[in-house]
Amino acid sequence: MASESEPQTLYVTGAPCHENKQGLETLVEAYSVTKDSDPPSLSDEFPEGGLAAWTTVFGSFLVQFSGFGYATSFGVYQDFYTQHYLTKQTSSAISWIGSLNMFLVTSVGLVSGSLYDRGYFYHLMIVGSLLQSFSLFMLSLSKPDQYYQIFLTQGLGSGIAAGLMFVPSTAVIAHYFRRKRTLVLTFVASGSSLGATIHSIMLNNLLNGPLGFSNGVCVSAGLISVLLLIACLCMRTRLDSPTTPVNYIAAARKCVRDVPFVLMIAGGFLFQIGFYYPMFFFQLDSIKHGINVTFSFYSLVILNVSNSVGRVTSGFIAAFTGVPNLTILATVSCGVLNLGLIGLSNMASATVLGVLYGYFAGLFIGVWVPLMADLTPDLSELGARMGICFCMSGFGSLIGTPISGALLTSNYTWWIPALFSGIIALAGSMMYIIMRLMLEGRLKKQRGAQLEVLESYP
Repeated sequence: MASESEPQTLYVTGAPCHENKQGLETLVEAYSVTKDSDPPSLSDEFPEGGLAAWTTVFGSFLVQFSGFGYATSFGVYQDFYTQHYLTKQTSSAISWIGSLNMFLVTSVGLVSGSLYDRGYFYHLMIVGSLLQSFSLFMLSLSKPDQYYQIFLTQGLGSGIAAGLMFVPSTAVIAHYFRRKRTLVLTFVASGSSLGATIHSIMLNNLLNGPLGFSNGVCVSAGLISVLLLIACLCMRTRLDSPTTPVNYIAAARKCVRDVPFVLMIAGGFLFQIGFYYPMFFFQLDSIKHGINVTFSFYSLVILNVSNSVGRVTSGFIAAFTGVPNLTILATVSCGVLNLGLIGLSNMASATVLGVLYGYFAGLFIGVWVPLMADLTPDLSELGARMGICFCMSGFGSLIGTPISGALLTSNYTWWIPALFSGIIALAGSMMYIIMRLMLEGRLKKQRGAQLEVLESYP
């Protein structure tokens, strides 16, 4: 009888690597095994669908559209501020607005992730939504050449708001999905690239059209407010918060001892120094090279549409290549394409570079969160680990584009920041390669341990 046999529990320490899709991959999940009983199904723990699950996914998609997506469209603001609204400031000073915004979107996750683990999901979403709406409406009141007003509203306020929502809206997906999690997360991540596409088109036409800066930003803020309201109404948690909240100090100590996780953070930091250079400067680069202004306005749209395709397809590709391998492919390609920006000179080169860079950048963003989940053996620590990773890696996005802007100088020497961004991005990809090799060694040890246990059963 199953009830008379003593259960023995198999646990595999470390993170699953998504390298084997059959056999041993199933054994990574912890469950009781007896001679007379079958392993329990995970479907009882994770519904893998349903109305509540998919409305939550849709709400998370809208949060990415309105938060990260709006921040990623800063290239439009970079061009507009440089040529019209903040003409007394350098490109480096202006890029600090966007880089601070991008940094806060991810690094505030250190706080929001902790609060999420303590059950404050709804509080974070409501406060973040209100602050995002307030910040953008205040941005519309900013006056020309008043740098501090724009820095406080767009850089600081909007960044904190999006940061409060980013980690919770992503982590809540783990309440409903495990087997489909990578695929669902790539769909959620595609919201930011679709948002960047729509916001780029809308902002270029609003800011450079008859409405002007103030009214144009107001229209944009109104759209964001409505979408965030819908998102708050859609998202629901399913699992209770842990009775003992995750200790971030203890989680950080575990992360430090987890060498592949540390390498992932180091790779993210280096890679993000060069990652956002095309997103911030691609439109300005096209205009300054004498490319048609109308086409230049849509250069970011081309990049972001391709980015969206990359994020959506990343889940399907990762099912065959594995998440770590796809991360390496994406980061190496982005580094090489950053170097390719040195050759941007005409409409054809801008189109090719925009399509290719956007696609591989989308692949990276699409698998970034699934990679964190893969390297988190205890899902109760997922919020904490995401917060730590986003915060540490986010320093790369904070300093990257201001450094590129300083290297650009007022003479617009484009090859220098492109060379810098390409080399530093490739250095980040090397960290991911080393991480992958260490994961392979860990997986081989796990296979050996699993086979030894299985051979002990008749």
